[in-house]
Amino acid sequence: MTADPIAAGCAWLEQALALAGFKTTVAVVESPLAGVVPGHWLEIDRQSLSTAQIESLLANNAQALDALQYLLNATLNLGRSREEQTAFTLELAGYRRARYRQLQKIAHRVAARVLDTGKPVEIRSLSAAERRVVHSLIRLESDRLETFSHGEEPDRRLVVQLAQGTEAEVTADALEQV
Repeated sequence: MTADPIAAGCAWLEQALALAGFKTTVAVVESPLAGVVPGHWLEIDRQSLSTAQIESLLANNAQALDALQYLLNATLNLGRSREEQTAFTLELAGYRRARYRQLQKIAHRVAARVLDTGKPVEIRSLSAAERRVVHSLIRLESDRLETFSHGEEPDRRLVVQLAQGTEAEVTADALEQV
């Protein structure tokens, strides 16, 4: 394996896809979440895949894409210290970009609701990677909020609540700053 983790990630993914019968290439692309979530985005070239292959990778809320992403990250980071680890996000046919736009809207809406009502809000149906993204997005929304996950997979949920010591009553001016 190469010393360059990004090149190693591309090579691993191309090989894993080829073994599954998906002959394609992978390119490093700019993350739309740069500055929010660390890591590198690897985009699978859709031009060399059939419609059925793309659909199989994106079926059931992209479970196959999520599984490949998990295996890539687990394999390439095995035995590495936290400082040496590299996080990868896999993109195909704009799926992740569209999903992350949805997650940004969810995070903003939930943050405003918690700040407005003072009551915790539970978000269901997020993958582990999506929960990490929403944790980061909520942190950016307001320092008056905190998040945590509870439950067991596959029913693990993200909870957003007021941070300890934060008053429940919020003025309209404070909401406009979010």
